[in-house]
Amino acid sequence: MSGARARMRRWLVFVPVAGLALIVVVAVFAPWLAPHDPATQALSDRLLPPVFDGGTWKYPLGTDELGRDLLSRIVYGARVSIVVGLLAVLVRMVAGVAIGLAAGYFGGPLRTAVLRLGDVQMALPSLILALGIIAAIGPGFTNVVVVLGITGWILYTRLVVGQVLLIRNLDYVNGARLLGASHARILWKHVLPNVLPSVIVYASLDVGMMMYMEASLSFIGLGVQPPTPSWGGMTSAGQALLASQWWISTSPGAALLITLVLVNIVGEQIRDRLDPRLKRY
Repeated sequence: MSGARARMRRWLVFVPVAGLALIVVVAVFAPWLAPHDPATQALSDRLLPPVFDGGTWKYPLGTDELGRDLLSRIVYGARVSIVVGLLAVLVRMVAGVAIGLAAGYFGGPLRTAVLRLGDVQMALPSLILALGIIAAIGPGFTNVVVVLGITGWILYTRLVVGQVLLIRNLDYVNGARLLGASHARILWKHVLPNVLPSVIVYASLDVGMMMYMEASLSFIGLGVQPPTPSWGGMTSAGQALLASQWWISTSPGAALLITLVLVNIVGEQIRDRLDPRLKRY
């Protein structure tokens, strides 16, 4: 029985990681794996169904209203979702950790000001705040990454501040301070390494949320702009034809759903690995 449970545990770990790795590989090698140019239009082949619904193997997942190959656009759309998710998390993580280290270590008015500013920002839902900023500065790949990054720094800051308050007066930190180490050295060598595991765990779970928010912004036309393929934009483009040409919206929507599920499962596995108290198996 224990052997069966061990095999089941290995599969529970391996399958999501392998699935997510496959999606990343497909995104990285999209120019070589996509059967067609995602922006090439062929009006004579418009609205062709998937191969399993009477279509042709030339377009395995069918075509959209402009005759573009859906499989190729989904493959390239993976690039957009993954890159935006990773870059947005990197922006908010770097900013949030830097501010949190300073606010937690030095404390006083700096910590109070940072946390109160964060409370003001958190009073607004992140998606609503992102919508307002992008509506003001305009949509686009770079703007989406920056906006998603700056609207979530406080989440990392609050996490880091709590960790630093526990660490800054520990013996090894006080010892480094007595030996004449600078504040910058103490933060870099002694404080940051101890808060990174918690930050990495949160970041691994945050990637999926950033991908979801990018898709949401693209769905309403404020995210990555055409002709760049985006799963959210592709889903939106086909909603008017959902009753008759269901594959135009369903295929990219399914790709997004599967990727988000895999990202969240792998994030939970990273959490379990880095925090033994949370192991479930």
